[in-house]
Amino acid sequence: MTLPASRAQAFDPRPLHARIAADLRDEIMSGALAPGAKLPSTTQLKARFDASNATIQKAVQLLKDEGLAVGRAGAAITVRDRRQRTVRPAASLAPAADGGAYPWLAEVSEHGRAARSTLLAVEAVVVAGDVAEALGCAEGGTAVCRRQLISLDDEPAELVSSFYPPDIAHGTPLAEPRRIRGGTPTLLAELGFPPRHSVDRVSARVATQEQYTALGLPGDLPVLRTLRTVYGDEGRPVEVTVMVKAGHLYELRYEFAPE
Repeated sequence: MTLPASRAQAFDPRPLHARIAADLRDEIMSGALAPGAKLPSTTQLKARFDASNATIQKAVQLLKDEGLAVGRAGAAITVRDRRQRTVRPAASLAPAADGGAYPWLAEVSEHGRAARSTLLAVEAVVVAGDVAEALGCAEGGTAVCRRQLISLDDEPAELVSSFYPPDIAHGTPLAEPRRIRGGTPTLLAELGFPPRHSVDRVSARVATQEQYTALGLPGDLPVLRTLRTVYGDEGRPVEVTVMVKAGHLYELRYEFAPE
């Protein structure tokens, strides 16, 4: 495809090492450079990008800082195993059987990963913006918020904030500072508000200060923000969740069937 002249003449203002890292990052995440494969040598990268040794080393160090490549100076640098994690959003909506583990955490464990959910806070908060809109309440209204940090293999993976209408949450485990066995889909069903369907709105954003720190992000990389609204009977919102993941480490997998 031929770009318009104005676009073809556009210049990427990022430093050369950042541009090199961006191209290599895309090859790693797409699988063109497979897990365990060696990165091209410094000599090959110098020729490919017309760059100096120092610039190539800075680019590779970015990939190492991001957890996409491993190796030490003077040795071969390889693509890290599990370079990208696939998340199936539908898995998080299924209730646990017989009060068992939260389904998506159990699924992660089956693939040899150590998953852990740390409850950060449970509190009444004032909601605004898209969260208030999704809950169907006025700006300045309140909701019960449960905030968690999900870790995989002891690495921060996802910052999760779930909001519940006060009349649903008050006086229930949703408003208590403890983990919910089997997850909130199970509890909502037990409370008489079974989840019927959900809507996800996914966007890429620059991390906030809180997100940057909580997720241990290595640089100015985007995060994936999912705003999920879960509806109960008669289309009432029963849960609104904001999930934030490191954009360079995750992909979302949705499966659809013809109606």
